[in-house]
Amino acid sequence: MFADVYDVIVVGGGHAGAEAAAAAANMGSRTLLVTMNLQTIGQMSCNPAMGGIAKGQIVREIDALGGYSGIITDKSAIQFKMLNKSKGPAMWSPRAQNDRMRFAEEWRLALERTPNCDFYQEMVQGVLIEGGTVVGVRTSLGIDIKGRSVVLTNGTFLNGLIHIGDKQFGGGRAGERAATGITEQLSDIGFECGRMKTGTPPRVDGRSLDYSKMIVQPGDDRPEKFSYLETPILTEQRDCYMSHTSALVHDLLREGFDRSPMFNGRIKSIGPRYCPSIEDKINRFADKEAHQLFVEPEGWHTVEVYVNGFSTSLPEDVQFRALKSVRGFENVKFFRPGYAIEYDYFPPTQLKHTLETKLVDNLYFAGQINGTTGYEEAASQGLMAGINAHLKLKGEDPFVLKRDEAYIGVLIDDLITKGTEEPYRMFTSRAEYRTLLRQDNADIRLTPKGYRIGLATEERLRRMEVKKEKSKVFVDFFKETSVLPDDINPILESVDSALVKQSDKMFKVFSRPEVTMEHMLQLQPVATFVAENDLDWEVLEQTEVQVKYSGYIAKEKLNADKLNRLENVKIPEGFDYSKLKSLSFEAREKLKTIQPITISQASRISGVSPADISVLLVYLGR
Repeated sequence: MFADVYDVIVVGGGHAGAEAAAAAANMGSRTLLVTMNLQTIGQMSCNPAMGGIAKGQIVREIDALGGYSGIITDKSAIQFKMLNKSKGPAMWSPRAQNDRMRFAEEWRLALERTPNCDFYQEMVQGVLIEGGTVVGVRTSLGIDIKGRSVVLTNGTFLNGLIHIGDKQFGGGRAGERAATGITEQLSDIGFECGRMKTGTPPRVDGRSLDYSKMIVQPGDDRPEKFSYLETPILTEQRDCYMSHTSALVHDLLREGFDRSPMFNGRIKSIGPRYCPSIEDKINRFADKEAHQLFVEPEGWHTVEVYVNGFSTSLPEDVQFRALKSVRGFENVKFFRPGYAIEYDYFPPTQLKHTLETKLVDNLYFAGQINGTTGYEEAASQGLMAGINAHLKLKGEDPFVLKRDEAYIGVLIDDLITKGTEEPYRMFTSRAEYRTLLRQDNADIRLTPKGYRIGLATEERLRRMEVKKEKSKVFVDFFKETSVLPDDINPILESVDSALVKQSDKMFKVFSRPEVTMEHMLQLQPVATFVAENDLDWEVLEQTEVQVKYSGYIAKEKLNADKLNRLENVKIPEGFDYSKLKSLSFEAREKLKTIQPITISQASRISGVSPADISVLLVYLGR
């Protein structure tokens, strides 16, 4: 069945696996995607949404590099919101509600249309290794499939164990079996592994809910999109709704705590701190009388509803009684109860920046196997693993994004440098240079890089260059064009801004925080310039950011450049830290384990002090 040798074998068809297979295949590698169920490629296992705070930036970065997640999101969106618009542009984060079934369908169709991508449905039980290098995979039927590199993206399936109250059973997802064999094999050859937990809320019948008792949560009046290509913009949107728990709901939930696997010791692994279960929330925040619940439709036509904020592993009868006491849920009917799932992961300090393992050559890990949580985090790792698997086989330089270049760079650097003992989720606060890493400029930052490695298309590059040039011309227009007091003062008065007494450059007036692009478009010269130059919303947004934040952006870029000088100070491969007696014991142990490749990376390792870095610099002659 598999006489030929594949370039890249991707194990798992979730968000990480799908992006890995697409990237490797689009760059020219002969790729095989092996998954336990071809009907669940790109499955949204938890909430039917993409993006959010920092996550939306990651999706736009994936798109800018030539990945598929942004395109798939736009094609299956049912609502769009730009979060944090009341804050600065570094915090603006796009988020879309999606049609769950269409999302998975679009992923499947996109991969089927991708040249060089083959498919096979079966469970992989182990990898084939010869002389410290991976050479393929072995399936549950005992079939050996040869491959020059392997990307493992097993999600929550490695020895997955599902918990609902005092019941537990093996599974990687509701209705799907767990994957076995891989953890045991990798542990035997020296990989460190651990256990993590995540959870999901009940799915309910939307026909049984009373939406009139809830608070409507509509999408944006002028919805945007994720992809920089010509994907559809929503002309119609589905509303979401919000309700709240209450003291009664909390009391009903507490009745099941003695049967909760989280409290009775059945679950010993650590769950996501920033997406806690409802029982964890009422236990940790006992002073709060209510918690928000977001009622999210699962698609355009289905009646299934996702109850965001009610993730739980309590017994199903407790879940039902408590949810019936939520306003609007009095007559609720369950599609399925919520559950928790425990699964194996491998601490990511065992990886290189390329996501290749240090122990086995040409073996890559991406997604929840590395201890992350979230579709977006997984997809970005899959993309980078697929890219680097291809580049290594071609004998080309690895593709690594720095912390000032992308949230993807922050994510991977955090994982391999600091590791994680709890499910890692991306936040804007994790990035030192978030003013540089905005969602509006992901294409300007990354599309040239994606094009150079052969992933982003010429169309993407051309669209980015046109946008960049139009924005520059528009900024120059504001710098060169003056505005009269009679024209601008009515606008300034409407936003309680100080009036001008004489003609001034538009750039200076536009720089005021309270003056927006919408205000400037009320001026005839601006409106005429926009119409004559056919400027779209992306150019307008990019221009506004450049006008208002140019000083902050320049300052942050300068700081990043200073710190990046340490990236040029390389540490020799296999460096023997034990001979540097001036290093602290903790630093020696951490440095030996992680094996940083630059002084900059070494400085970010927990337990390595500035004094330790000074010792290293002196020894390296710097």
